[in-house]
Amino acid sequence: MINSNLPNNSIAISLVRPKSIFWLNLGKNWYRFSRNTLSIVGLVIVAGIIISAIFAPWITPYPEHAGPFVDFDNTGQPPSLQHLCGTDNMGRDIFSRIIFAFRGALIMAVVVLAIAVPPGALLGLTAGYFQNTWIDAVIMRITDIFLSVPPLILALAIAAMLKPTLMNAMIAVTVMWWPWYTRLVYGMASSVSNEYFVIAADLTGASKFHILFREILPNCLSPVFTKMALDVGWVILIGASLSFVGLGEQPPTPALGQMVSDGSRYMPTFWWMTIFPALAIVLAILGFNLLGDGLRDMFEKRVE
Repeated sequence: MINSNLPNNSIAISLVRPKSIFWLNLGKNWYRFSRNTLSIVGLVIVAGIIISAIFAPWITPYPEHAGPFVDFDNTGQPPSLQHLCGTDNMGRDIFSRIIFAFRGALIMAVVVLAIAVPPGALLGLTAGYFQNTWIDAVIMRITDIFLSVPPLILALAIAAMLKPTLMNAMIAVTVMWWPWYTRLVYGMASSVSNEYFVIAADLTGASKFHILFREILPNCLSPVFTKMALDVGWVILIGASLSFVGLGEQPPTPALGQMVSDGSRYMPTFWWMTIFPALAIVLAILGFNLLGDGLRDMFEKRVE
């Protein structure tokens, strides 16, 4: 804002940093979020998946079926009151194994995002602030190289070179996930770095660290949080794809993709062995996508 009631050679600029810390008005933000019915549905689905995964040993009817268990007398039982989703080719309760499989899927999503987001955001923040310099060119060209490779192909290539475990699957997914956050934050930081409050901080002698982490980064957090919520479902899908081809968790530990793969060999006779794990994957992706959409709408309406 320019104040014209000043001497001819004086210009006063009112610089106000945008309010980017959304949790300062939790009540108002919750009201905006709750007005979207689908967002509430997504929140309920996500909460149900998380709670059931945490308390799986106590809420599943057959928790021992998530380990090395065999019951050939109950092999291939169809869905019933005793086995809600039927049993698999080894007589194990599919419903109990799905609930336990959510544990591995959520662990993968949390670990992948926890490792991929900080370096990705930091690189994007640095490149966005030092735009049109050699720093920008080096960071973004490396990012473009990773983005040019299809994500699933890159994850499969990396996982195939490692021992098939949950940890190595998480490493494979992490390597291909950070560039998306670099690109996202780069676009935001490039725009914010030209705002008056950033220019003023630079003119007053503020350090580069202060400008990056106190002036620019807070204004990039909303889209990052939204993308994280949306990406949880996609990480679960990529993890299921790796386990489907045998590059994820190994039996007898239950994994959603591996359960779909095992059941596909008995289609269509024992359809429940494939359909219910596949529906669990769809439900998880749907829940996190609806939740992410609600967060995006809330953040977009926050600035009035």
